[in-house]
Amino acid sequence: MKTLQIALLVIGSVLLQSLLTLLFGGAVFDLVLVAAVIVGLLYGRVAGLLAGAAGGMLQDALSGGILGLSGLGKSLVGYLAGLAGTQFIVTQAMPRGLVFLGATFLNAACFMGLSVLLGLRQYDGPFFEVAVQGFVNAGAGVLLFYALEQAPTLRARWNESLEFRRKRRR
Repeated sequence: MKTLQIALLVIGSVLLQSLLTLLFGGAVFDLVLVAAVIVGLLYGRVAGLLAGAAGGMLQDALSGGILGLSGLGKSLVGYLAGLAGTQFIVTQAMPRGLVFLGATFLNAACFMGLSVLLGLRQYDGPFFEVAVQGFVNAGAGVLLFYALEQAPTLRARWNESLEFRRKRRR
């Protein structure tokens, strides 16, 4: 069940990221990165590494870029998020937001560094764009993490209310 949930989260984030990029040109957030960090924090460093690698490779395949360029940064970020989740207390919104912010900076450094190293593209002062993306990723990641944590509780409450309504009808 855990593997299915991770796969659905990663594939859903890749498809939604691709759709939003097609509709709005360039996205100011990275849902695949957010998914890799969430998987790393929830399920550990190996799951985060695999989710980041798979999500990055799928993202590269759909975008037509060099296969593995996004996967390397996202796999590193997923692994380190899983490591941070086991070594530090990241149960509150602020520490989680800082993990998402740091993950965005690390991913951008890997992606842009490899792009420049391979001669694919030159970047002229991308610090503001990366900072904005980091804060948007942090906000989206904290909200999505909270929603995923509350889902089992909400589902249980929903089932209880349905059962209560059935008993009242009898």
